[in-house]
Amino acid sequence: MFLSTIVTNNMTLMNTIPADTIASQVTLALAEDVGQQDLTADLIPVSTMATATIINREPATLCGQDWLNEVFKQVDETIKVTWQFNDGDTLKSDSIICELSGPARSLLTGERTAMNYLQTLSATATLSQQYAAQVSDLKIQILDTRKTIPGLRLAQKYAVRCGGCHNHRIGLYDGILIKENHINAAGSVTDAISHARRLHPTIAIEVEVENIMELEQALAGKADIILLDNFDLPLLEQAVTLTQGRALLEASGNVSLETIRPIALTGVDRISVGALTKHVNAIDLSMRFQ
Repeated sequence: MFLSTIVTNNMTLMNTIPADTIASQVTLALAEDVGQQDLTADLIPVSTMATATIINREPATLCGQDWLNEVFKQVDETIKVTWQFNDGDTLKSDSIICELSGPARSLLTGERTAMNYLQTLSATATLSQQYAAQVSDLKIQILDTRKTIPGLRLAQKYAVRCGGCHNHRIGLYDGILIKENHINAAGSVTDAISHARRLHPTIAIEVEVENIMELEQALAGKADIILLDNFDLPLLEQAVTLTQGRALLEASGNVSLETIRPIALTGVDRISVGALTKHVNAIDLSMRFQ
């Protein structure tokens, strides 16, 4: 099925984010925070050297190493960062994540931007790990969505994978998801699928449906993937029975840590969870000078 190609491509992309993409993101972030000059860091003599550690104050799944490295590279290439853990590692509270050494001014200038990346991406990875753990014994994929922080799409989707979940389409350019408004504009579910198939014959076609009647229409149109939007558990079970493997079924809509396992047990193939990237509570980190 076309889906396997899309998922494989996304996995490759998320594991190998181009260095120039990370560099451009960091450049914008530093421009936002530092601007032309760090006025407070001027209080520190240029010759003053320092060492520091970054510590997490709560359990977490680590993510964001390349972004932190790039921040300090752009601020001052003489700063040395020594990591004690890798992206995807599970951290206990009060773990020393990394050690930094170099000019005190530069360490202070880069601190906030570096920590912002690390605490945000680790938060996404940590939440993803919690969702993945709920269904780790089941054959099902937990997917993210496009509900990401603007400008951090690739970074957050990488973090999702660090937490053990999977990526849905990256953007509007690498997958087809026909929703209600597309269907209304096209005329019907089957018309929308047919037109999409003519335009993009090698791309998997996913259709969002809101009831069993629309599911039947999507099956008749031979959609590759059918997104069951806000179906309750009995309806999900009915959809699985009706579909009989003719399409992949994806459940979505207000999925939580409490509901994800019951949803998975209905027999659907995938569950997409917007919360992975939009319900982000930054991990509590601190940078301490020694």
